[in-house]
Amino acid sequence: MTIKSSIRFRPAEPADAAAIRDIVRSAYGKWVPVIGREPLPMRADYEKAVAEHPFDLAIEEGRIVGMIETMLAGDHLWIENVCVAPEAQGRGIGRLLLEGAERKAIEAGRPELRLLTNGAFEANVSLYKWHGYTIDREEPFMGGLTVYMSKKLTR
Repeated sequence: MTIKSSIRFRPAEPADAAAIRDIVRSAYGKWVPVIGREPLPMRADYEKAVAEHPFDLAIEEGRIVGMIETMLAGDHLWIENVCVAPEAQGRGIGRLLLEGAERKAIEAGRPELRLLTNGAFEANVSLYKWHGYTIDREEPFMGGLTVYMSKKLTR
C-alpha cells in the first residue's frame, strides 16, 4: 500500500481541536528533554487556533496522523506548525503536508513559504533544508536559538 492511497487530507473542523492538541503534544514531546521545557506549540490553545487559522489534516484509518497550520501573509505563506504523529513518522506524511502548503501558496499567488523552528531541533532544520528551505536568520530565544527559514517557489 502506498502512502498516497492510505492517507487522505481534509481541512480541520472545530471538533478536531482536541485531537490536534494531542498529536502536537505527542510529536513535540521528544524535544522537552532537549530544550528543558515544553516547546511553544505544546502550549497553544488549539480551539482558538483552529477557529482562526487553516489546518490541513492527514488522516489514516479515521485518525489524524499529521497536520499543518498555515496563514496567508502579504507576500508569503506562513507555516505556523507542522507535525506528524511519532508512530507515523518516516513515511513521507510530512513531505505531503509541506507539498500541500506549497500548492496553497502558489494558488494564492504567494511566491514563498516561511517558518521558524528551534535551533536545537537539528533533525527538523535538516529536514527543512532537504525540502529546499534555506536559513534566513537566527535569533536568541528563551535560552536557545530560533531559526527562521524560507523556500522560494516557482510556478
